[in-house]
This record gives sequence, C-alpha cells and structure tokens, in this order.
Amino acid sequence: MANKTSEHILNTSANLLGFCLFVITALHISNKFEQTIIDELTTIISTLLAISAILSFLSIRTDKETLERRLETIADYIFIIALSGIGLVIGLIAINFIH
Repeated sequence: MANKTSEHILNTSANLLGFCLFVITALHISNKFEQTIIDELTTIISTLLAISAILSFLSIRTDKETLERRLETIADYIFIIALSGIGLVIGLIAINFIH
C-alpha cells in the first residue's frame, strides 16, 4: 500500500470542513453574510475540502497502485489549495473584526 498522506488528508479535510461550515453558519446568524465575500469563499473551500476527502478515501480503498497514487496526488493538491483559501478567509475575518 503506497498511501502516505491519504489518511491524513481525509481526517484533516473532514475536520476543516466542519470549521468552514461553522464559519458559514456564524456569518448567517450574525447577518454579516451580505456585507462580505467570506461566505462565498468558504463555500468554495468547503467544496474543495469535500472533494479532497472523497479522493483521499478512494485512494485508500483502491487496489490499483497507479490509480491510488494519482488520486492521492490530486487530493493533496486540492487540499493545499483549500488550506491556502482557509488562510485567506481567516485573514478576511480578522480584517472585518478590526474594522
């Protein structure tokens, strides 16, 4: 089994997906979602995290080594993009609290 990071991506993606859903819910409860693009970015990031989690799960479950590596690599790239997006959202939230 060649999986090196798929289990970590799956676990972390699921946890960060919960964080994103919390941010979206908090913005809607506070009625601040109309003033910012944070909820749109967070929705996109949530989708990327879900895709990353699914791909890493499929990577763990497949028996074909080539497909396993390809799915793991794609999941890894999508995960790092989503992680960068979370950093952007955290920065935007901090800027909104300062103002």
